[in-house]
Amino acid sequence: MPTPVRRALLVTLLAGLCCAGATRDVPEPFWTAPDSRAAQQAAAWREAGRTADATLMDRIAARPEAEWLNGPDPGPVVRARTTAAAQAGRVAVLVAYYIPNRDCGQYSLGGAPTAAAYRTWIDEFATALGDRGAYVIVEPDAVAQVVAGCTRVMPSERYALLAHAVDRLKRQPHTHVYVDAGNSSWIPEARRLVAALKASGVARADGVALNVSNYQTNNASSTYGDQLSKDLAGKHYVIDTSRNGNGPYTGTDAWCNPPGRALGTPPTTRTDNPLLDAYLWIKRPGESDGTCRGGPAAGQWWPANALELASNARP
Repeated sequence: MPTPVRRALLVTLLAGLCCAGATRDVPEPFWTAPDSRAAQQAAAWREAGRTADATLMDRIAARPEAEWLNGPDPGPVVRARTTAAAQAGRVAVLVAYYIPNRDCGQYSLGGAPTAAAYRTWIDEFATALGDRGAYVIVEPDAVAQVVAGCTRVMPSERYALLAHAVDRLKRQPHTHVYVDAGNSSWIPEARRLVAALKASGVARADGVALNVSNYQTNNASSTYGDQLSKDLAGKHYVIDTSRNGNGPYTGTDAWCNPPGRALGTPPTTRTDNPLLDAYLWIKRPGESDGTCRGGPAAGQWWPANALELASNARP
């Protein structure tokens, strides 16, 4: 017999599936993990009698989110997620986040110990995809940080590793690959990214990813993406809308756990721009940006933040 929390989790998931189908705003092809932190939180709160909060948390639990691969041995998770998605007739969204000197030594520091180790890691990642395919976001911040002046890395080596990742991942059938290109507020002059993106293999990718883990509006990101597309021979793009419902924060450290933000456009391939392939929830709502404004370590689940994002979201 299932435990009370598991029964509550099942109720949460069924409610989420009902709502997703009713609103018809989460079309094919993206897969929603049934065991996400948001789903577990909603189930726990429902079991504890916090039904209003649980209902708000369903706004996150019922939506497809990306799975971040940011440690050694990515194969088992990649294989499990893509297999579950395929069995459901959907496709998983994955993030490759293991480049050496990741995050230029900031809150999300880490990554592969050497360039050779990273190449091996990417091969394991790609092999685990099989022929099931996925949407893969390649290395958030990796290009923009170099363009912004990170001195911890050798640009030519980093770009070569990114190009290797693109080429290796694109060998797998049905795999959509997007190289991260920062956001419209970080490197405002989009042309400054062009040479770096070309060196990183973007010509062989499906396009670029914008606004990952940031809060820029859809309009700002689309304008930025359209400009990049002109400079990149018509490449397409995707936008992270997981937390941009209220746009960017206007105070200091606007990128790090800013208050008053909201969930954005639910994941969908229905866009009004032929260059924009999808809105995606790449940064998982409720996961901290880092130890700022009282948050836990980067990537850690923060229920209070998740609840605020859901509470502020438009119906």
